[in-house]
Amino acid sequence: MSDVKKFMYLNRRAPYGTIYAWESLEVVLIGAAFDQEVSLMFVDDGVFQLVKGSDTSELDMKNFTPTYRTLGDYGVRHMYVDKASLEARGLTQDDLVEVAWEDWETEEEVDNIVEIVDSEQIAKLLAESDVVFSF
Repeated sequence: MSDVKKFMYLNRRAPYGTIYAWESLEVVLIGAAFDQEVSLMFVDDGVFQLVKGSDTSELDMKNFTPTYRTLGDYGVRHMYVDKASLEARGLTQDDLVEVAWEDWETEEEVDNIVEIVDSEQIAKLLAESDVVFSF
């Protein structure tokens, strides 16, 4: 039996104004460092975490959105965004950061691991996860 678990990090909150999004990102990096199968899902206001060009200069908080673009380097292969949440907020995939992934051993590459999914796919992905962390 494999010691690798499927970890899903469910991000529901806006990126700034609380510590939830930042803490989620820190926990994701820890899980990836321990060679677990790490995926992220963004729903509700969590979709704002991936919006390009976030400006936090007036919030007195560090802009950590660029950190998401590095997750592929840590072995994160899947980032899912709820289609209905995007649409409800007037956003499209073009508004989101792109995250590349590459397997250095096999040289397999994916230009963008950020995938838009519907509610049926979300339910399936959550059910397939061994552990779900909600932030």
